[in-house]
Amino acid sequence: METVPAVHLPVLESRRNRAKAIAQAGGLKAALESGALPARADVTLSEGLVLGLLKQGVRKYLVLFGHGSTDLGEVLRVYDEAGLTRTFNFRHETAMAHAATALKWAHGETAAVVTSIGPGALQALAGSLAAASNGVGVYHIYGDETTRGEGYNMQQIPKQEQDLFGRLTAVMGTSYVLHTPQALRDALRRGSLTVNHPYKAGPFYLLLPMNIQPEIVPGLNLAALPYPVKVPRTAIADLEALAEAVTLLKKYRRVVIKAGGGARNYPDKIRELAAATGAVVALSPGALGVLADEDPKNMHVGGSKGSLSGNYAMSQADLLLAVGSRAVCQADCSGLGYENTQAVINLNGDLADAFHYNRTVALTGDIGAVIDQLIAALKSAGPLAPDPVWLKECAGKKAEWLKLRAERAACPPLFDPAWGKEVLTQPAAIAVAADFARSVNALKFFDAGDVQANGFQMVADSRPFQTITETGASYMGFSVSALLAEALADQPRYAIAFAGDGSFMMNPQVLIDAVEHKTRGTIVIFDNRRMSAISGLQTAQYGFDFRTHDSVAVDYVTMASSVRGVLGLSGGSTRESLTAAFKEAYKHDSLSVVHVPVYYGPDPRGGMGAYGSWNVGNWVADVQARYNAQTL
Repeated sequence: METVPAVHLPVLESRRNRAKAIAQAGGLKAALESGALPARADVTLSEGLVLGLLKQGVRKYLVLFGHGSTDLGEVLRVYDEAGLTRTFNFRHETAMAHAATALKWAHGETAAVVTSIGPGALQALAGSLAAASNGVGVYHIYGDETTRGEGYNMQQIPKQEQDLFGRLTAVMGTSYVLHTPQALRDALRRGSLTVNHPYKAGPFYLLLPMNIQPEIVPGLNLAALPYPVKVPRTAIADLEALAEAVTLLKKYRRVVIKAGGGARNYPDKIRELAAATGAVVALSPGALGVLADEDPKNMHVGGSKGSLSGNYAMSQADLLLAVGSRAVCQADCSGLGYENTQAVINLNGDLADAFHYNRTVALTGDIGAVIDQLIAALKSAGPLAPDPVWLKECAGKKAEWLKLRAERAACPPLFDPAWGKEVLTQPAAIAVAADFARSVNALKFFDAGDVQANGFQMVADSRPFQTITETGASYMGFSVSALLAEALADQPRYAIAFAGDGSFMMNPQVLIDAVEHKTRGTIVIFDNRRMSAISGLQTAQYGFDFRTHDSVAVDYVTMASSVRGVLGLSGGSTRESLTAAFKEAYKHDSLSVVHVPVYYGPDPRGGMGAYGSWNVGNWVADVQARYNAQTL
């Protein structure tokens, strides 16, 4: 028999009745329309929030409860019992922030991250950088200090000011402090616009003061709570802008399309645009698969750590046709990626991104709709004449790049002094893992560092979303945490998380969370006993690496195997042994961890190399001088 304080029995009973009515009606909308649920109800703020999010289709909560979120937890308990929500408990706030980001990114499901006040909220906020940097909409709900000023609340920011957590979160994205429960409608409207924004989505932070959560909102109008925002597609109304773009495409003959993250949802349109303009395409790291790897027009990734062919196409083009790109340093070489470009046509929904470069014709709106308009305008204007020499040069650079990539993938094991034996190079090991992922149609999540940089150069995708590489923030620990999303999704996929040893250790508690939530997938740890991306950068700039490695050996197979349900495997030091490990991992019905030692050292075959400029370290003076000299 459930023991409930008598004062709370009426609240609990009415809450259960509401949840039952919604479940029996088949949803909140149906319950309101049928009259099974009255439009007005006396509910606590916590329950009103759950009802409001339910109306927006948010039914999954990733939680780490604390004293600042117990009331919301009690509401979710009841709604979980009714089958209306699903609540997943985690062991680290950053990991669950990443998992929620991956759930939206890979599956389109908007979830809510729930933490308490203080350190938990700060860790979730830190993890939300990945969502903010990659334009992924997620609700973040944090406990907050009480509103009555009775004295310090434990874990609040110890300062005599109001709304400090609200101000912190407002720096990262859109934030709302629910100081007044009756403001719930406005908060949810702003939240829906943020997480469902068509081209600039991001995390929405909802701060719930601890004393406000259980407060009754009398007569809350459930029918007035907002539905999810659905923004209509927009096209170009200014035909003069389209005409200007056509004029540029007829004038210039060495055209490169830069497909950014915003192009991921329009692969067929990008392929049509490349055919219509005669342009070649350079991808941003996060746009893998927008063109198939084997497509002759695909010059592969371009940017600070881009490919030989992608960077060549960018640097030699006289016209840039940017599509859905925000021109971060990794995408345009700290502003030096287009040193011979004379003009820009920029397709983007965001004005600031659309006008990032000088001499730009901005075509703002829905990328798919605008591409259709541009192609139609080109057909009316007559044929274009791309430079055949340009196309031949690009084809030659692509062949050169594919030859290099194949050589690095086939590199034999090299002797590594840290391991005291011959081990696989990271490109070779990544190639084996990517080939296996392709054979079983696995989703690939890539972590930060050298694994990420070598990874987006090695994989050979044919469509977007076969690989998700978190290049927006390069957040260590993202991939292993993202793997948990496959346990939460309505239609999960088998996934492989590609992580370095340092990235894995950022969130190793996912081993436990994965078993708890029945994740089926594999973590592959590429272990070079150091932060090789930074070691390599230090050596390239100054000739020495410093404090980017340690002498502590870790038995990751034993560590993984210590968690009941996790299968720990050694990938060995050959392609054959690594492939065998992946096959064994795939048979396991829970989480597997494959550990593979990889080479670090001066042999250039140990990595894919970097072919762009970057405004860091002792390269700064040269990069900035070159940037100041150009006028784009």
